[in-house]
Amino acid sequence: MRAMRSGSWALASRGVVLRLVLAGAVGLAVVGGIGAADAVAGAQMNPSPGAAGTPGASSTAWTGVSPPAVEPAIPEAPDSPRASMREFLRLSREGRYEEATRYLDVPSRANGPELAQRLRAVLERHVWIEPAELSPLSLGDPKDGAGVEEVGTIATATKKEPVRLVRKVEGGAARWVFSRATVERVDAWYSHLEDRWLRDLLPEALLRPGPRELLWWQWLALPVIALVGWVVGRVVSFVARLTLGGVVARTKTGLDDELLDRSQGPITFAVALGVVAVGTPWLGLYGPAEVFLTRVLSAAFFVAIFWAALRVIDASAEYLLQGGQARDNASARSLAPLAGRIAKVMVFIIGVIAVLSELGYPVASLIAGLGIGGVALALAAQKTVENLFGSISIGLDRPFRVGDFVKIEEAVMGTVEAIGLRSTRLRTLDRTVVTMPNGKLADMRVESYTARDRFRLACIVSLVYATTAEQLKGALAGMEEVLRKHPQIWPDDVVVRFQGFGAVGMEIEVMAWFQVETMGEFREARQQVLLGFMEAVEAAGTRFALPAQRLHLVGEGGELGGALLAGGPAANAAQRGASPGEASEPAGEAPRNA
Repeated sequence: MRAMRSGSWALASRGVVLRLVLAGAVGLAVVGGIGAADAVAGAQMNPSPGAAGTPGASSTAWTGVSPPAVEPAIPEAPDSPRASMREFLRLSREGRYEEATRYLDVPSRANGPELAQRLRAVLERHVWIEPAELSPLSLGDPKDGAGVEEVGTIATATKKEPVRLVRKVEGGAARWVFSRATVERVDAWYSHLEDRWLRDLLPEALLRPGPRELLWWQWLALPVIALVGWVVGRVVSFVARLTLGGVVARTKTGLDDELLDRSQGPITFAVALGVVAVGTPWLGLYGPAEVFLTRVLSAAFFVAIFWAALRVIDASAEYLLQGGQARDNASARSLAPLAGRIAKVMVFIIGVIAVLSELGYPVASLIAGLGIGGVALALAAQKTVENLFGSISIGLDRPFRVGDFVKIEEAVMGTVEAIGLRSTRLRTLDRTVVTMPNGKLADMRVESYTARDRFRLACIVSLVYATTAEQLKGALAGMEEVLRKHPQIWPDDVVVRFQGFGAVGMEIEVMAWFQVETMGEFREARQQVLLGFMEAVEAAGTRFALPAQRLHLVGEGGELGGALLAGGPAANAAQRGASPGEASEPAGEAPRNA
């Protein structure tokens, strides 16, 4: 039997739902990878015959079996069953039924064009004939008998009836025609077609085949079915939202609310596809058209599945960002967007492979080709891969997060605005944006100011050398009291100690920590403490030292004089025209007239 039977097409159609339930994206990717490995292994086990130098020697050596001989192509005779069937199908599809009657053994007083039209409808519905499968010989296939070619059978209520071609010679010219017995059964076969009433009503132009062997009226009906499916999908999605909305509202977690809100689109799309899958059998599709729509619907169902997976990733990332765990763990706020992007890229790649596989593309060879091209891609995309792994390293190690104020070695200081797959953006104090590749950033020294739990105050306070020991003790006690009385001070370690005699004055070391969260709060606390230091020094009866130096000047007569520079009174006296000696004061003391 050289023609496909309608039962095989119907079986393929019924298997759509089962395939959609059992198929999974990960499974397809794994199967594709196994197929790629098998293809590579098969290529290694069966190298090309020319590789060994002797044609066919390598294949025989590996397998132990000689390769099958290739039969030469048989030329097609113009009076063969194949040529006659091809011409009949061409004329009938073009609506030239009067000419197509030449290939029918029409009984007397029968309507030949009508029989040709009905025979075409019966054959396309029950026996999809491929002319290339018929005999190219003038006398037909010897297995079917001399002058007879059986092209298929049509199942009736009681038995299977054959469809045969017979060789007919007229005026010395031979051609193959449908036998008289076959033509006499056409009306009975046509009467059992489910869509015969529609064929009798529609004009001939709409009954002609269009792209992918779908009749033009079927192409017009598909958008209508899709529109009905979309309406049904919207209704089902709305009902599901109303039904499940009250249930998820009573749960403690907010993840189910996010999933319900984001799943409306995939649900509508999936239900619409289900309606289209249920409605297509009513169109009476031919075999190739049925296979085509089956593949398209299966691929579309995978699109709905992976669309829903992307929505789940978005909902999970949003839940992590808004949930209590993210508020308590700030690193989760930085890692969640990055992990979401990586997961979406992986789901997208698996989805593309699954859809291409369902559409019939050779995914195994595609993956094998990607393995070869991956080497060249890796060489060309070293920096991209480096930055990708750098972003993963930053996400796992979490040296900083979005919103942190950081210092990158000695080059950049600013606030982290975004952590992407390739780079990280920082907003500097000058309000400019600096973009740094993650590959380099992962290897650099990062100092995070946001991560510190306390702010340190460290300074040196200098008092004039005229300060007595009692005054110094009073100043020390007063400054320490100012620090310890501050409400935001960390009381475990407060340092106010006389450090030594400096170039300017007697130096007091001050070190303390404030339990504040922001730089603004620290500045406010530091201002309050410094003002308290001023009051404590004044209360002790002394004053702060000025940064000044004493210079000794010798005049023409050998007279020695002194002057204070670097902001001291000598400079002011020189501007007034006074002698250097008039501005002489003990080094390190503030001017008394200041």
